Amino acid sequence: MLKADNLTRTYDTVVAVDDVSFETSPGEIVGLLGHNGAGKTTVMKLLTGFIEPNSGNTFVDGINVQESPVAARANLGYLPENRPLYRELSVVDYLWFSATARGIPSERRRECVERAVRDTDLTDRAMDNIGTLSRGFQQRVGVAQAILHQPGALILDEPTNGLDPSQTQHMRELIRDMAKESTVMLSTHIMQEVEAICNRVLIMRDGMIVVDEFLENLKEGDRCWLRSGSDDADIRTAVEPIATVQKIDGRYLLGSREEDSKCDIPAIVRELVAKEIEVNSIEPEKRDLEALFRSVSEGGI
Repeated sequence: MLKADNLTRTYDTVVAVDDVSFETSPGEIVGLLGHNGAGKTTVMKLLTGFIEPNSGNTFVDGINVQESPVAARANLGYLPENRPLYRELSVVDYLWFSATARGIPSERRRECVERAVRDTDLTDRAMDNIGTLSRGFQQRVGVAQAILHQPGALILDEPTNGLDPSQTQHMRELIRDMAKESTVMLSTHIMQEVEAICNRVLIMRDGMIVVDEFLENLKEGDRCWLRSGSDDADIRTAVEPIATVQKIDGRYLLGSREEDSKCDIPAIVRELVAKEIEVNSIEPEKRDLEALFRSVSEGGI
């Protein structure tokens, strides 16, 4: 579990993070979105204790990161955007060094390194020097060091940045597997990544979180689409008392008459059935998430 409580961080006169609060739940894959400079990386550094907030607190599994950083980091894995790798070391040597630095007991190091290598599909490259590996394999090594100690929370900064489609797909599968045992938060500015693996979305703009919503809810618009073979006038007579009606390309786009409210599909269906109106299909409008992200990032919401 990760928690931010009224976090604020400034750099001179620039407010990088402005009173940010959220809390994750076990098993969630949370996408932290925003254009460059929105505050994503700063939030991640605050969560991991790499930098201190001007005000507010961060928690990992209930442990205050500012008050007990070592205890908090013991249950936290972190992959920064610039991978912390020693290119002259082999994969195994680097992971052994990382396990030692993390304080994993000597009797458990071999087991932890072998499991991390296996889970990130690095077995065939375990003895290769990191500097000889492709970007995708180096990214896997970075993830392997983050999961060595089987943390309950993982923070991944741009985990698919620069990867080819095959490497990206493998990274997505790896993140899904990690989420079975850990809370995962990843930052990205690519909406396709969020749609592919996340179940919750936080969108940042100007240092603030302006959207915090489950992905399925975010995909559904406030309106709904109706297909019916009944007479246009009859449909409008039945529906217009409770919903707005637009006919577009043979379908009806229905919206709530109440501000900031979603289309009430059950109520609409009841009215249609009561008036003996044919209902071929009725479903929520699907949002274009790219357009939503663009609108939010540019201040449209």
